[in-house]
Amino acid sequence: MKILTIAIPCYNSAAYMRKAIDHAVVGGEDVEVLVIDDGSRDETLEVARDYERRFPGIVRAIHQENKGHGGAVNTGIREATGIYYKVCDSDDWLDYDSFISVLQALREVIAGPRTLDTMICNYVYDKVGVKRKRMMRYVGCFPENRIFTWDEMEKKLNSHRYVLMHSLIYRTNLLRECGLELPEHTFYVDNLVAFTPMSYVKTLYYLNVPLYRYYIGRDDQSVNEKVMIGRIDQQLKVTKLMIDSYRPDLARNWNQSEFMVHYLSIIMTVSSVLLLRINTEESLEKKKELWDYLKKKDLILYLRIRRSFIGRIMNIPGKAGRDVAIQGYKLTQKFYGFN
Repeated sequence: MKILTIAIPCYNSAAYMRKAIDHAVVGGEDVEVLVIDDGSRDETLEVARDYERRFPGIVRAIHQENKGHGGAVNTGIREATGIYYKVCDSDDWLDYDSFISVLQALREVIAGPRTLDTMICNYVYDKVGVKRKRMMRYVGCFPENRIFTWDEMEKKLNSHRYVLMHSLIYRTNLLRECGLELPEHTFYVDNLVAFTPMSYVKTLYYLNVPLYRYYIGRDDQSVNEKVMIGRIDQQLKVTKLMIDSYRPDLARNWNQSEFMVHYLSIIMTVSSVLLLRINTEESLEKKKELWDYLKKKDLILYLRIRRSFIGRIMNIPGKAGRDVAIQGYKLTQKFYGFN
């Protein structure tokens, strides 16, 4: 039985996908690596099949017609045989020492009496040209090196710390049980991976290691700010889907509810700032419509986000308010090194 399935969605990734696969196969027989070719037009499938030949029983090459990143993640969830499931984008990779520590921790969990729903690890912004890489860590927020529940969180996350898909390893069956189905041909669905299943999570484990190396540097990368502005409608679509998937009725206590609201606040902020950066009549109307959508969908959720510090900053009226919001975003962007 495989401990962990690592799904690597690939689209025209032949030039750089080998690093992601090389760093995944070091897990050996405990690991299943699904290299999912999403209808590529380069040699991606040939590279995937070469690894499948070289690492039988570990690597599986899966070809599908193009469905986008979400479609590839969906395929990975359906095909996975591992007890746990992680997505690694084809231009990112897993740190070797951290990966070995993760596998050892998962072995111990599986041998123990309690079921673990999700493991959280640190990730590193591996931005090209930056010598000092920024790491997202959760020390002081979560108990370390053991299974814990939401009521054991030590303190809530602040506005500068957030859990992305890159932080997370889920129990595979939890993803199936919660009915996670990502929209196809849509960017930024990784936010849904990090958000939607969390309503169903009962037990967590924080391993304080820099497992995920989040590469930032390609001009065509989806998280490049110019690219995000060009795809703003897809960002808004995902933000609304997150609002739709919010399940306060499943929250076991205030900590879990705060966690969900915190993450949605971050995404509302990103969407709002991008619309402010565009700064046209249409984009400002879309920003208003987004906040109105949240208000209509869930008034209590709207008030919690709107009355938060970042909610207030994002909604200061007039040009001065837009300038304050954008400058605050730029400072955070510079400090943490994301695009």
